[in-house]
Amino acid sequence: MAIELADVQLTSTEGAFGAVLAVPEGAGPWPALVVVHEIFGVDDAMRAHLRRLAGMGYLALMPDLYWRGGARRCLVATVRALRSGRGAAFSDIEAARTALLDRPDCTRAVGVIGFCLGGGFALLAASRGFEAASVNYGMLPDDLDAALEGACPVVASYGGADRALPGAAAKLETALEARGIRHDVTEYPGANHAFLNDRPAGWWWARPFLRIRGMGPDPDAAAQAWTRVDAFLRRELTGSPGA
Repeated sequence: MAIELADVQLTSTEGAFGAVLAVPEGAGPWPALVVVHEIFGVDDAMRAHLRRLAGMGYLALMPDLYWRGGARRCLVATVRALRSGRGAAFSDIEAARTALLDRPDCTRAVGVIGFCLGGGFALLAASRGFEAASVNYGMLPDDLDAALEGACPVVASYGGADRALPGAAAKLETALEARGIRHDVTEYPGANHAFLNDRPAGWWWARPFLRIRGMGPDPDAAAQAWTRVDAFLRRELTGSPGA
C-alpha cells in the first residue's frame, strides 16, 4: 500500500500555514523528521521524499516555506533568511518541530532533513532543538563554526560533480571534526546537485538549464546515500544500530 500524504495546517508566530504530512504504516509511535524542501518548493520530487521517509519508518512533516506569497514572492526573503541565519523560515521550521512533538504518535525524538535550499536550513537548524540533522547538498553558512555551536549530530551528502558547492563536503567535515560533533559526511564523485531526487524537479522553464548542468537524479549514488542517512538517523533518533 502506498503511503498517503495529508495536507495539514501549522501555526507559527505569523499565523496558520500549510504543510504536508506522511505517516508510516502500522502502529506507532515513530521518530519524526521535519523535512525542508528544495528551492523549488513543495513539488512532486519533495512529496516523493516524504513517502520514502515514511516508508522507512519516520513520521515526516514538510512545511511550505513559501506560504506567505508563493515561490516568486518568497524566494528572495527565504534565501536571505538562509544566509543570515534568522527570519520567518526558521519560525516555520520550529512550528513543524513543535507540531510533531505534540502528536501522540511521535516518540518525541525529532530530527531535521533538508535538500538543496532545505539542506542549508537543516544545517543551521542543527543547533535549534533537533536530535539529528541530515544535510543534503546544502549551502554552508559564511560563519560555519558559529553555526555549529551546540549542533546535534549531522549526516551530510554532497555530489563531487556539483559545481555550485565545490569543496563543501570537506569543509563541513573539517568543521564538525574540530567541534567533536558526531557526523558522517560523504561526497559521491560522479553525483551532481539534487542527486537524491527520483525524478526531475524544478519549474518547467528551468529544467533545460538543470539538464545542461547535469543536475538531477543519480540512482546509484542515491541508493548508497539513503542507506547511510537512514542508518545514521535511526541510531540518533532511536538508539538502534541501524542498517
